[in-house]
Amino acid sequence: MPTRPSQNDPQRVAEWERLRQMVGLNIRDARTEQGMSQESLALLSGVTRNVLIDVEHGRRGLLFERVYDLARALRVPIETLLRER
Repeated sequence: MPTRPSQNDPQRVAEWERLRQMVGLNIRDARTEQGMSQESLALLSGVTRNVLIDVEHGRRGLLFERVYDLARALRVPIETLLRER
């Protein structure tokens, strides 16, 4: 049975960690620029507050659809949340 690349390639693991951190910071920046609390964003987006906390701290990734939900709730283009830092 093949393994997932993230389970055996340290470079890929490190890159995914960097990307999770980047997206999390972009979400937090967009949220705080609007003066929105995590609770408010969670309610507007349908993403639980606990998940949102983990995402903003880079400890958890998001499903593709959830990134769109967050962008919609923040009223920003999805590119804002995915931009490289």
